[in-house]
Amino acid sequence: MNNMLFFRKTGSIFKNTIIKKEFPLFILAGSIAALINVISRIILTIFLNFEISVFISYLIAMVTSFLLQRKYVFKSTKKSYKRSFAAFSLVNVFALIQVWGFSLLIKFWLINFIASVPLVEFIAHCFGVGIPAFTSYFGHKYITFGDKLR
Repeated sequence: MNNMLFFRKTGSIFKNTIIKKEFPLFILAGSIAALINVISRIILTIFLNFEISVFISYLIAMVTSFLLQRKYVFKSTKKSYKRSFAAFSLVNVFALIQVWGFSLLIKFWLINFIASVPLVEFIAHCFGVGIPAFTSYFGHKYITFGDKLR
């Protein structure tokens, strides 16, 4: 009986009307930032190695994502830009570790099966960028733009 109550309470988080509206907008804004991430990484790889390019392109996309999330997704926040960007950066350190780590792991695994290094890097980076979608949503909802946690 207690397990049923636990599942009922935790399952209700996705039934929340705000989350039903916010999450698709979050994914859309994040997808735009992810596209910028991948395109900038491709361009940067012309001049830098893959590892450095993934890192720098992530930072470019992070700023883009912050501006989009603040303006279109979590627009009811009362936190200042300075305070919310600091929290955004903190949440994104965790996401950056996920993106960078998974991109490298997938690259080193795929290189055994696909001869084209640019294709391997593209596939690995796309998967890496998609990994933190859910962890980032909840981090930004409750830490970055959440007005209750101060």
